[in-house]
This record gives sequence, structure tokens and C-alpha cells, in this order.
Amino acid sequence: MAQIIGLPKLSPTMEEGVLVRWTKKEGDKVSPGDLVAEVETDKANMDFNIEDEGVLLKILVKEGETVKLGAPVAIIGSAGEDVSALVQQAAGGKTSTSTSTSTSTSTQQKPEPKPEPEPEPEPKAKPQAQAQARPSGDGKLLASPLAKTLAIELGIDLRAIKGSGPGGRIVERDVRAAAGNGHAQQAPEAHEEPQEQALAVRHARQMVPDADSDYEDVPASNMRKRIAERLTAAKRDVPLFYLMRTFDAAPMLGFRARLNELLGDKGKVSVNDLIVKAVALALRRVPECNASWTGDSLRRFHRVHVGVAVAIDDGLVTPVVRDADQKGIGAISAEVRDLAERAKTRRLKAHEITGSTFSVSNLGMFAIERFTAIVNPPEAGILAIGAVVDAPVVRGGQLVAGKQMTVTMSCDHRVIDGALGARWLGAFVDLIEHPESLAL
Repeated sequence: MAQIIGLPKLSPTMEEGVLVRWTKKEGDKVSPGDLVAEVETDKANMDFNIEDEGVLLKILVKEGETVKLGAPVAIIGSAGEDVSALVQQAAGGKTSTSTSTSTSTSTQQKPEPKPEPEPEPEPKAKPQAQAQARPSGDGKLLASPLAKTLAIELGIDLRAIKGSGPGGRIVERDVRAAAGNGHAQQAPEAHEEPQEQALAVRHARQMVPDADSDYEDVPASNMRKRIAERLTAAKRDVPLFYLMRTFDAAPMLGFRARLNELLGDKGKVSVNDLIVKAVALALRRVPECNASWTGDSLRRFHRVHVGVAVAIDDGLVTPVVRDADQKGIGAISAEVRDLAERAKTRRLKAHEITGSTFSVSNLGMFAIERFTAIVNPPEAGILAIGAVVDAPVVRGGQLVAGKQMTVTMSCDHRVIDGALGARWLGAFVDLIEHPESLAL
């Protein structure tokens, strides 16, 4: 018997998806576990595997369409089975944007009558100028800079104002008095020869509302919408506080250089790889920070899974290095590189972007010296990594040139208190400043 197949939940945070492509076509036989389509979720492109057996009788969604979770996408049944009734049923369960738009546009509404413009008031009689301002010896008006600026803003002709300042100089109070008395800008008659060089006066720019051409609304991707929802909820619901440490990065950089010299052409270890390893070992030393808040209890994790934030075109994805505390630096380096490359091409699987117990966000490669990151619930902490900078440091009582790095730990105060967070941050810095311990 034919049945409608709905869009399944392919990631823990999925609410809708874009059907990227069908791998099966109408008339193809399908079995449980077969890949029938590829769906773009808020995290990555996911495989849509069928759980039923039969023939793909009807495809209800075109490639490139956005589909809500559970919405009908296909009909599966026996070969030759009539599915017209199911097609109508599936169509009736959809919400079409184009239909609602056409309905709203077809409803005729009587336009509201526009209010007639009020008649413009007749211009007041031009007041006679009290006196002409005395020009200076070189033919220029004597006026203070503030008076000139104010005259431009109010549209006042300085030639119609008598100055009350020293030597007949026009000052601010003269311009304001002229504005209160109704002085308007007056130009000399065409046949008159101006006896002094007048100040060019322009009216203040009229402010007008923005037009539609002044901006563009770019539709948000599923990933961007999900990021907005999750981070808004995290900032609103999680009581965050921040701990910052600046430390000597020279030992870490020297250790990295020696590792890369040993590796040669086999690969390169990055600063971020060492950070991930140090974070994992610090969580093993201070396991109380490897935890989350469940509402009425603290859940402490027995395994250390570190999420590594990766920037992609649509936003941010956080692939997970599982059991990072038990892996060597070389293994972490290779895994992070592979995860980052596949994250940028949307080829990560669901299990590769879920389950982290703590996260790392590194903007040091963009020359950002320090910043704060938002915790990714249900994790209780995230470490923001800044750039290595040249700075004076004290060694052996002497001030010398050195390398420093600043990190900021964002903490969920329901799980991590200030003293606990400081203890974890101390363990992390100790590992970074003695990097050989990362290899133990």
C-alpha cells in the first residue's frame, strides 16, 4: 500500500531543510537504508536514507526547495499503484507561499483617500532690514565662525543683520535675533551692484526617508537562521561571565617549530592544534568544567570532546574532535584539517557536529588580539583565542622582547563559578607555557 514519506529530522537542531538533489528518480526501486536524496540542514548537507521498501512512485519536492520538518517529500508503494489521492492529500498539507501571496494580492481593497494638501501660507511681508552690516576694510563681512554656521542652518542673509560685536562684528546672538524677527535670505536686485563680498548661504539639507533602493534584504540561509536562534537563546538564558589570561606564548611557538621541523613534508602542526590538545588535557585535570546544566542537576561527562569553530560562507559550524585528550598532537592536527575542509564544503555528517563538551573559537589568524565568545549550549564553557603579539616581558628580572597571547574563557555560571573557572584557566596556561607536557 502506497504511503507518503515526510522529511525526517537529520540533525538535532533541524527544523527545515533544502532538498539539494534526488539520488533516486520516479520508478526506481528502494530498500531500507538506500540513499534517496541529499538535504542541506542548518549544519551541513545530510544523507536522506529511506526506511521503507517499495518503488518511488512520486517525488513531491523539486530540487532546491525548502521543506519543513515532517512535510511530504515523496510517495512510496507498489509498482503501478494509483497515488492520485495521496498526491492531493500531500498538496493539501503544504503551505504555499505563492498561493498566500496571490490570495492577498487578489483581494481588492478600496484605497484610502489621500488627505488634500494644506494650502501653503502666504509669505509674510519682507521686513525691512534694520541696517546693513559694515564691511571690513577688505570688503568682507565681519562675522564670527559660529554666526556664519548658524546663518547657514537657519537660512539667514548676513547682509541684512547689524552686528553688535566689536567693530560691528556679527555674532551668534545677532543671527538668532534676526531669525526671531523673521529675517529671510535676501538676494540683491539684478540691477544692483553688491557693495561687499557676500557670504554664500545655503539652506540646510532636507532629510528624506530611505527609499527601497537604499538597501537590499538578503534571505537568510537555514544555517544563519539557526545560528541566530541558538545564540539569541544562549545570550538570553545562560548567565555568562568571562575570565581572561595573558601568558607567554614563546615556549609554545618554539615547541611548534621543533615539531614541524621533525614532521618535514608529512604535515604541519598549527597553534590551534596545540590549543585543542591543551584544552582537552585541562578538562581532564579539572573535570568539573567538562559538564553541562540539565535544569535540576549537573551532568559531568566522562569523555572529552572538543568542538572547534570553523568559519564558512553561510556562518559558523563547530565540528567535534572526540576524545581529544587521548589523541596525539599529530592525530588532532590531521583530524582538524579534514573536518575544517569538509565543513567548508558542507560534507560533514551529523555525528561529526554534535556531542562536544567544550569548544574553542580562534580569531588569532585574523589579527584579533582578544574577544569574548558565546557559550554553545548545553556546553558550560568556550575558550576564545587571540593573536600572538610582540610585547615586553620580564625574564630573570630583565625586561626583554617577547611573545604574548590572550585567551578569554566564557563560563555558564550555573556550572562554573569564578574560582573553578580560574583553576581551569590556570591548568590550561600551565600546559601552554610548558608545551612538552602536551606530548605526555
